[in-house]
Amino acid sequence: MNRTLSPLSVPYRVVERGGSIVFTAIILFSGASAAFGPTGGLVGIVLVGFVLLALVAYEVAYYRRFEYDLDADTLDIRSGVISRRNREIPIRRVQNVDISRNVVQRLLGIAAVDFETAGGSETEASLRFVEFEEAKRLQREIGRLKREGGEAEGDDETETGEYEQPTADELFTLSSRELALVGALSFDVRIPGLLFVLLSGSVPAMSSVVPPGAGPILVAVGLLTAALGILLVSWLGGAAVAVLNYYDFRLTQVEDELQYERGLLRRYDGSIPLDKVQTLTVVDDPLKRYFGYASLHIETAGYAPGDSGSEAAVPLADRERVFALANRIDPVGSPSFSRPPKRVRRRYAIRYLLALGGVVALLYGADWVTGGALPWPPYAPVPLALLAPVAAHYKWRHRGYWLGSNHAVTRNGFLRRQIKIVPYYRIQTVIDSRTVFQRRWDVATVTADTAGSRSLVGNDAAAVDVDESVADDLRAILPTRLRESLATRRGWVDEAGDARDDVPTDERDDPPSGSDSAPST
Repeated sequence: MNRTLSPLSVPYRVVERGGSIVFTAIILFSGASAAFGPTGGLVGIVLVGFVLLALVAYEVAYYRRFEYDLDADTLDIRSGVISRRNREIPIRRVQNVDISRNVVQRLLGIAAVDFETAGGSETEASLRFVEFEEAKRLQREIGRLKREGGEAEGDDETETGEYEQPTADELFTLSSRELALVGALSFDVRIPGLLFVLLSGSVPAMSSVVPPGAGPILVAVGLLTAALGILLVSWLGGAAVAVLNYYDFRLTQVEDELQYERGLLRRYDGSIPLDKVQTLTVVDDPLKRYFGYASLHIETAGYAPGDSGSEAAVPLADRERVFALANRIDPVGSPSFSRPPKRVRRRYAIRYLLALGGVVALLYGADWVTGGALPWPPYAPVPLALLAPVAAHYKWRHRGYWLGSNHAVTRNGFLRRQIKIVPYYRIQTVIDSRTVFQRRWDVATVTADTAGSRSLVGNDAAAVDVDESVADDLRAILPTRLRESLATRRGWVDEAGDARDDVPTDERDDPPSGSDSAPST
């Protein structure tokens, strides 16, 4: 049965474009007044009315010509006013169904629905807008069809004629206290860089912090005050964003699918199929580690980088609780990491010193160009050289890798540490990279590339700066573990690892295809 968008989508989409109408009205009034003199105002009103009528007519036509239909195998969408577009999206390819509603949409009872598919850098299809109950029905039905392999509607009917809803198992709920902790322990790392860019070119702004001609003590006090101010603004910004994003967060499991709800000003309601999970990532920072907290992110192949953040499974919880949930989603055990060789700490320290030297050189150049107008002396950052060995040690300490029976696990980062858990059967490519500088230290980086969305921005699981001999071993072991894992999942071998007699040899030797393809090295 063909379905259409909600009738309320017409006035909402018209109002949503109100900004462009106001801008057009200003231009039309100005142009009409200049061209027609005293009667220009009336002409401008007529032109604005014509634009408004054209917009309403277009939205009405868009609504009347937009149809969609969900059957056992595909989601069919037909749209377009001038140029028609017909899409058939196989149900098996749908990775995620996300529902979002802002405050106005919640009042109107409508919602936007996004359908994400594997391998797409953009949202595959969107419904703007349907009734919220219809959005939930689509989410439920697509999940049911995927679980049941495309069985027709009616298979789950009860004797009363109603559809039996699967049981929802609540995995995590964010309490008010935990929401406050999410805000208190959040920090927006983008704000310091943004403030530096905005203020670095403003000598008056910096002079208010460090007066020209100030002595070393005043310079140090001024820089410290500025740094504390930037940290405070970054913390407040991160806290506000976190509270708005994760208000009333809850995570449930419905059979083999995770479903979440979150958000205050904009409410997100999404689903994450467990069989489409590519990577689990445990994330923390020094403040969260000190208090024993961490976050958990679930990555599938269906999200484009920079999407609405709906991959977040748990915004904040006790570390033990986070790892327990990760093991419930995909049992990995307790990783025991092997760190890079100790000699790389010297490499990190040298790298930090060279970067600091570059900054000092730039400051001296800027001081020479401006005739000494900088509000601080060019050598001001030099004392930071004392921190280089400490930073190098912590960078080394928080790196490592671990190979479990079914997963490869990597750990990287100090200010934002990420522990990435990758099932062997999800590995797409094993990449062994060795830069000129790494070769001088006899180390390499081995990356386990997956089909996850974050891999598109170079955020894969990686064993960084491991010894060359270890890199050679990893490059040989990971493809072997992948083949063994795929053989077990496809039933080519039994749980003991022995080949089954009932599987033909030619089928056992066939290379995997699709997302389970054998890796290149």
